Amino acid sequence: MIAQTPRLVTLLRLWDRLPVAPPPALRSRGRPKDYSDGLFVKALVVMIVRRLTKVHELLSVLEEPTREMRRLKALLHEQGRFPSRRTWDRRLNQVPDTLPEQIALVGTHLLALLQPWMEQGRAGAIDSTLLRAKGGMWHKKDREKGVVPHTSIDPQAHWGKSQWHGWVYGWKLHVILTVADVWLPLAADVTPANHYDGDMGLWLVEALPDEVRFVLGDRHYNLDELRHLCAEADRELVASRYGAYPHSDGGVEVRRIFHKLRSLAIENFNGQFKGMFEVQGQVPTRGEVHTRRYFLGAILVYQLILWYRFEHGLDLRVGLEAFLKAA
Repeated sequence: MIAQTPRLVTLLRLWDRLPVAPPPALRSRGRPKDYSDGLFVKALVVMIVRRLTKVHELLSVLEEPTREMRRLKALLHEQGRFPSRRTWDRRLNQVPDTLPEQIALVGTHLLALLQPWMEQGRAGAIDSTLLRAKGGMWHKKDREKGVVPHTSIDPQAHWGKSQWHGWVYGWKLHVILTVADVWLPLAADVTPANHYDGDMGLWLVEALPDEVRFVLGDRHYNLDELRHLCAEADRELVASRYGAYPHSDGGVEVRRIFHKLRSLAIENFNGQFKGMFEVQGQVPTRGEVHTRRYFLGAILVYQLILWYRFEHGLDLRVGLEAFLKAA
Protein backbone atom coordinates (compact mmCIF):
# COMPACT_ATOMS: atom_id res chain seq x y z
CA MET A 1 0.00 0.00 0.00
CA ILE A 2 1.39 3.42 -1.01
CA ALA A 3 1.10 6.03 1.76
CA GLN A 4 -0.50 9.30 0.61
CA THR A 5 1.25 12.60 1.23
CA PRO A 6 -0.54 14.47 4.05
CA ARG A 7 -2.49 17.45 2.75
CA LEU A 8 -0.70 19.88 5.04
CA VAL A 9 2.65 18.75 3.65
CA THR A 10 1.29 19.29 0.12
CA LEU A 11 0.14 22.82 1.00
CA LEU A 12 3.66 23.69 2.14
CA ARG A 13 5.10 22.29 -1.07
CA LEU A 14 2.69 24.47 -3.06
CA TRP A 15 4.20 27.49 -1.36
CA ASP A 16 7.66 26.35 -2.46
CA ARG A 17 6.40 26.28 -6.07
CA LEU A 18 5.26 29.90 -6.00
CA PRO A 19 7.30 32.13 -8.34
CA VAL A 20 9.37 34.58 -6.31
CA ALA A 21 10.83 37.90 -7.32
CA PRO A 22 14.62 37.99 -7.81
CA PRO A 23 16.61 39.44 -4.89
CA PRO A 24 17.48 43.15 -5.08
CA ALA A 25 20.75 44.02 -6.79
CA LEU A 26 21.86 46.02 -3.75
CA ARG A 27 21.59 44.28 -0.40
CA SER A 28 20.03 46.29 2.40
CA ARG A 29 22.21 47.41 5.26
CA GLY A 30 22.55 45.28 8.37
CA ARG A 31 23.21 41.64 9.09
CA PRO A 32 21.96 39.23 6.37
CA LYS A 33 19.03 37.02 7.32
CA ASP A 34 19.91 33.46 8.22
CA TYR A 35 16.47 32.25 7.07
CA SER A 36 14.14 33.37 4.31
CA ASP A 37 10.79 35.03 5.00
CA GLY A 38 9.11 32.14 3.18
CA LEU A 39 10.22 29.68 5.85
CA PHE A 40 8.18 31.51 8.48
CA VAL A 41 5.20 31.86 6.18
CA LYS A 42 5.20 28.06 5.84
CA ALA A 43 5.36 27.75 9.62
CA LEU A 44 2.36 30.08 9.84
CA VAL A 45 0.45 27.83 7.43
CA VAL A 46 1.03 24.96 9.88
CA MET A 47 -0.19 27.15 12.75
CA ILE A 48 -3.40 28.14 10.94
CA VAL A 49 -4.30 24.64 9.78
CA ARG A 50 -3.60 23.16 13.22
CA ARG A 51 -5.35 26.08 15.03
CA LEU A 52 -2.18 27.13 16.85
CA THR A 53 -1.97 30.78 17.89
CA LYS A 54 1.31 30.83 19.84
CA VAL A 55 4.85 29.99 18.82
CA HIS A 56 5.49 27.61 21.72
CA GLU A 57 2.41 25.63 20.65
CA LEU A 58 3.84 25.27 17.14
CA LEU A 59 7.22 24.09 18.40
CA SER A 60 5.64 21.65 20.85
CA VAL A 61 3.49 20.10 18.12
CA LEU A 62 6.47 19.77 15.78
CA GLU A 63 8.35 17.85 18.49
CA GLU A 64 5.70 15.11 18.56
CA PRO A 65 7.32 11.83 17.34
CA THR A 66 4.91 11.12 14.48
CA ARG A 67 5.69 10.59 10.80
CA GLU A 68 3.71 13.67 9.73
CA MET A 69 5.43 15.94 12.25
CA ARG A 70 8.84 14.70 11.15
CA ARG A 71 7.96 15.52 7.54
CA LEU A 72 6.64 18.95 8.47
CA LYS A 73 9.69 19.76 10.56
CA ALA A 74 11.95 18.72 7.69
CA LEU A 75 10.18 21.23 5.44
CA LEU A 76 10.91 23.94 8.02
CA HIS A 77 14.67 23.53 7.73
CA GLU A 78 16.89 25.64 5.48
CA GLN A 79 20.38 24.51 4.54
CA GLY A 80 20.08 21.77 7.13
CA ARG A 81 19.33 24.21 9.97
CA PHE A 82 16.25 24.70 12.14
CA PRO A 83 15.67 28.15 13.71
CA SER A 84 16.03 28.61 17.47
CA ARG A 85 13.05 29.38 19.69
CA ARG A 86 14.08 33.03 19.90
CA THR A 87 14.33 33.28 16.10
CA TRP A 88 10.87 31.74 15.68
CA ASP A 89 9.39 34.29 18.10
CA ARG A 90 11.07 37.28 16.48
CA ARG A 91 10.52 36.38 12.85
CA LEU A 92 6.93 35.18 13.24
CA ASN A 93 6.12 38.53 14.86
CA GLN A 94 7.55 40.21 11.74
CA VAL A 95 5.56 38.06 9.33
CA PRO A 96 2.30 40.11 9.43
CA ASP A 97 4.01 43.07 7.75
CA THR A 98 4.93 40.88 4.77
CA LEU A 99 1.64 38.99 4.43
CA PRO A 100 -0.42 41.57 2.45
CA GLU A 101 2.26 41.51 -0.25
CA GLN A 102 2.42 37.70 -0.14
CA ILE A 103 -1.37 37.43 -0.45
CA ALA A 104 -1.34 39.75 -3.47
CA LEU A 105 1.43 37.63 -5.03
CA VAL A 106 -0.46 34.36 -4.55
CA GLY A 107 -3.70 35.99 -5.74
CA THR A 108 -2.05 37.13 -8.98
CA HIS A 109 -0.55 33.67 -9.53
CA LEU A 110 -3.88 31.91 -8.96
CA LEU A 111 -5.72 34.41 -11.14
CA ALA A 112 -3.64 33.25 -14.10
CA LEU A 113 -4.01 29.61 -13.08
CA LEU A 114 -7.74 29.43 -12.28
CA GLN A 115 -8.96 31.84 -14.98
CA PRO A 116 -12.12 32.74 -12.97
CA TRP A 117 -13.32 35.34 -15.51
CA MET A 118 -13.49 33.14 -18.59
CA GLU A 119 -17.27 33.67 -18.80
CA GLN A 120 -17.72 36.79 -16.65
CA GLY A 121 -16.60 40.40 -16.41
CA ARG A 122 -13.28 41.00 -14.66
CA ALA A 123 -14.67 42.49 -11.45
CA GLY A 124 -13.37 42.49 -7.88
CA ALA A 125 -15.57 43.10 -4.83
CA ILE A 126 -14.16 45.14 -1.94
CA ASP A 127 -15.51 45.19 1.61
CA SER A 128 -14.64 44.74 5.28
CA THR A 129 -16.07 42.46 7.94
CA LEU A 130 -15.95 43.00 11.69
CA LEU A 131 -14.29 40.49 14.02
CA ARG A 132 -15.03 40.47 17.75
CA ALA A 133 -12.00 40.91 20.01
CA LYS A 134 -11.03 38.20 22.45
CA GLY A 135 -12.06 38.94 26.03
CA GLY A 136 -14.02 41.89 27.36
CA MET A 137 -14.96 45.21 25.79
CA TRP A 138 -13.17 48.49 26.50
CA HIS A 139 -16.03 50.95 26.81
CA LYS A 140 -15.68 54.55 25.69
CA LYS A 141 -15.86 56.07 29.17
CA ASP A 142 -12.97 53.89 30.39
CA ARG A 143 -10.94 54.39 27.19
CA GLU A 144 -11.19 58.18 27.52
CA LYS A 145 -9.84 57.91 31.05
CA GLY A 146 -7.09 55.49 29.98
CA VAL A 147 -8.40 52.90 32.43
CA VAL A 148 -8.46 49.21 31.43
CA PRO A 149 -10.91 47.76 33.97
CA HIS A 150 -10.22 44.07 33.28
CA THR A 151 -7.19 42.06 32.19
CA SER A 152 -9.23 40.16 29.58
CA ILE A 153 -9.65 43.33 27.49
CA ASP A 154 -7.49 43.71 24.39
CA PRO A 155 -6.58 47.43 24.44
CA GLN A 156 -5.27 47.38 20.86
CA ALA A 157 -8.72 46.59 19.44
CA HIS A 158 -11.32 49.31 18.87
CA TRP A 159 -15.01 49.94 18.25
CA GLY A 160 -16.59 49.64 14.81
CA LYS A 161 -20.21 49.68 13.64
CA SER A 162 -21.81 47.06 11.44
CA GLN A 163 -25.05 47.61 9.56
CA TRP A 164 -26.28 44.21 10.71
CA HIS A 165 -24.64 43.67 14.11
CA GLY A 166 -24.43 47.20 15.50
CA TRP A 167 -21.37 48.24 17.51
CA VAL A 168 -18.60 45.64 17.76
CA TYR A 169 -15.39 45.87 19.77
CA GLY A 170 -12.61 44.27 17.78
CA TRP A 171 -11.01 44.25 14.35
CA LYS A 172 -11.72 44.57 10.65
CA LEU A 173 -10.71 42.19 7.90
CA HIS A 174 -10.49 44.12 4.61
CA VAL A 175 -10.62 42.03 1.42
CA ILE A 176 -10.87 42.33 -2.35
CA LEU A 177 -11.93 39.11 -4.08
CA THR A 178 -13.04 37.98 -7.51
CA VAL A 179 -16.70 38.24 -8.49
CA ALA A 180 -16.87 34.88 -10.24
CA ASP A 181 -17.63 31.19 -9.74
CA VAL A 182 -14.66 31.05 -7.35
CA TRP A 183 -14.12 33.56 -4.54
CA LEU A 184 -10.40 34.21 -4.84
CA PRO A 185 -8.92 36.80 -2.43
CA LEU A 186 -6.63 39.18 -4.33
CA ALA A 187 -5.70 41.63 -1.57
CA ALA A 188 -6.30 41.76 2.18
CA ASP A 189 -5.29 43.37 5.48
CA VAL A 190 -6.45 43.59 9.08
CA THR A 191 -6.91 46.76 11.16
CA PRO A 192 -8.61 47.83 14.39
CA ALA A 193 -12.37 48.10 13.86
CA ASN A 194 -12.43 51.92 13.81
CA HIS A 195 -10.23 52.10 10.68
CA TYR A 196 -12.08 53.80 7.82
CA ASP A 197 -12.84 51.47 4.91
CA GLY A 198 -12.13 54.10 2.25
CA ASP A 199 -8.57 54.70 3.46
CA MET A 200 -7.79 50.98 3.41
CA GLY A 201 -9.45 50.70 0.01
CA LEU A 202 -6.73 52.92 -1.49
CA TRP A 203 -4.02 50.43 -0.51
CA LEU A 204 -6.01 47.33 -1.48
CA VAL A 205 -6.83 48.64 -4.94
CA GLU A 206 -3.22 49.64 -5.55
CA ALA A 207 -2.17 46.04 -4.83
CA LEU A 208 -4.54 44.54 -7.43
CA PRO A 209 -3.24 42.78 -10.54
CA ASP A 210 -3.74 44.51 -13.88
CA GLU A 211 -6.46 42.07 -14.97
CA VAL A 212 -9.06 43.61 -12.63
CA ARG A 213 -11.17 46.05 -14.67
CA PHE A 214 -14.04 46.82 -12.24
CA VAL A 215 -13.91 47.47 -8.49
CA LEU A 216 -17.29 47.05 -6.77
CA GLY A 217 -17.78 48.66 -3.38
CA ASP A 218 -20.39 50.18 -1.08
CA ARG A 219 -20.70 53.91 -0.38
CA HIS A 220 -17.69 53.97 1.99
CA TYR A 221 -15.46 53.49 -1.06
CA ASN A 222 -17.12 56.28 -3.08
CA LEU A 223 -14.09 58.56 -2.82
CA ASP A 224 -12.58 60.85 -5.44
CA GLU A 225 -9.08 59.62 -4.54
CA LEU A 226 -10.08 55.99 -5.07
CA ARG A 227 -11.88 56.82 -8.31
CA HIS A 228 -8.77 58.59 -9.65
CA LEU A 229 -6.55 55.69 -8.56
CA CYS A 230 -8.76 53.26 -10.48
CA ALA A 231 -8.84 55.50 -13.54
CA GLU A 232 -5.03 55.66 -13.63
CA ALA A 233 -4.97 51.85 -13.90
CA ASP A 234 -7.76 51.81 -16.53
CA ARG A 235 -10.27 50.50 -14.00
CA GLU A 236 -13.82 51.57 -13.20
CA LEU A 237 -14.94 52.11 -9.61
CA VAL A 238 -18.61 51.19 -9.18
CA ALA A 239 -19.69 52.28 -5.70
CA SER A 240 -23.00 53.00 -3.99
CA ARG A 241 -23.82 56.67 -3.62
CA TYR A 242 -24.78 58.71 -0.58
CA GLY A 243 -28.21 60.30 -0.40
CA ALA A 244 -31.82 59.31 0.10
CA TYR A 245 -33.20 56.25 -1.67
CA PRO A 246 -34.38 55.58 -4.27
CA HIS A 247 -31.69 57.19 -6.42
CA SER A 248 -32.86 58.43 -9.80
CA ASP A 249 -29.67 59.17 -11.78
CA GLY A 250 -28.90 57.52 -15.09
CA GLY A 251 -26.55 54.90 -13.67
CA VAL A 252 -28.73 53.60 -10.87
CA GLU A 253 -29.89 50.41 -12.63
CA VAL A 254 -26.33 49.43 -13.56
CA ARG A 255 -25.16 50.03 -9.98
CA ARG A 256 -28.03 47.94 -8.67
CA ILE A 257 -26.90 44.96 -10.75
CA PHE A 258 -23.26 45.37 -9.71
CA HIS A 259 -24.27 45.82 -6.06
CA LYS A 260 -26.12 42.50 -6.12
CA LEU A 261 -23.14 40.73 -7.67
CA ARG A 262 -20.82 42.29 -5.11
CA SER A 263 -23.07 41.33 -2.18
CA LEU A 264 -23.38 37.73 -3.32
CA ALA A 265 -19.61 37.36 -3.57
CA ILE A 266 -18.66 39.19 -0.36
CA GLU A 267 -21.40 37.87 1.93
CA ASN A 268 -20.95 34.25 0.83
CA PHE A 269 -17.18 34.47 1.13
CA ASN A 270 -17.36 36.03 4.61
CA GLY A 271 -19.75 33.32 5.79
CA GLN A 272 -17.62 30.54 4.36
CA PHE A 273 -14.35 32.02 5.63
CA LYS A 274 -15.62 32.54 9.19
CA GLY A 275 -17.07 29.04 9.23
CA MET A 276 -13.87 27.43 7.95
CA PHE A 277 -11.68 29.10 10.55
CA GLU A 278 -14.32 29.09 13.33
CA VAL A 279 -14.31 32.83 13.98
CA GLN A 280 -18.05 33.56 14.04
CA GLY A 281 -17.61 34.56 17.69
CA GLN A 282 -14.52 36.07 19.28
CA VAL A 283 -11.13 35.91 17.59
CA PRO A 284 -8.62 33.45 19.11
CA THR A 285 -5.82 36.02 19.47
CA ARG A 286 -4.93 39.19 21.38
CA GLY A 287 -3.01 42.21 20.09
CA GLU A 288 -2.65 43.64 16.60
CA VAL A 289 0.45 41.65 15.63
CA HIS A 290 -1.03 38.26 16.53
CA THR A 291 -4.49 39.07 15.12
CA ARG A 292 -3.08 40.30 11.79
CA ARG A 293 -0.84 37.24 11.65
CA TYR A 294 -3.71 34.84 12.28
CA PHE A 295 -6.26 36.29 9.87
CA LEU A 296 -3.90 37.15 7.04
CA GLY A 297 -2.43 33.69 7.50
CA ALA A 298 -5.95 32.29 7.21
CA ILE A 299 -6.49 34.18 3.93
CA LEU A 300 -3.25 32.69 2.63
CA VAL A 301 -4.31 29.18 3.67
CA TYR A 302 -7.64 29.75 1.90
CA GLN A 303 -5.72 30.61 -1.28
CA LEU A 304 -3.51 27.53 -0.98
CA ILE A 305 -6.58 25.32 -0.50
CA LEU A 306 -8.06 26.71 -3.73
CA TRP A 307 -4.77 25.96 -5.48
CA TYR A 308 -4.67 22.37 -4.14
CA ARG A 309 -8.29 21.68 -5.05
CA PHE A 310 -7.85 23.10 -8.55
CA GLU A 311 -4.88 20.82 -9.23
CA HIS A 312 -6.85 17.81 -7.99
CA GLY A 313 -10.02 18.64 -9.94
CA LEU A 314 -12.09 19.35 -6.82
CA ASP A 315 -14.91 21.84 -6.36
CA LEU A 316 -13.64 25.35 -5.57
CA ARG A 317 -16.69 26.40 -3.55
CA VAL A 318 -18.11 23.33 -1.83
CA GLY A 319 -16.14 21.18 0.61
CA LEU A 320 -13.44 23.67 1.63
CA GLU A 321 -14.33 23.53 5.33
CA ALA A 322 -14.24 19.73 5.44
CA PHE A 323 -10.94 19.79 3.52
CA LEU A 324 -9.38 22.13 6.10
CA LYS A 325 -10.54 20.04 9.03
CA ALA A 326 -9.10 16.90 7.44
CA ALA A 327 -5.76 18.50 6.45
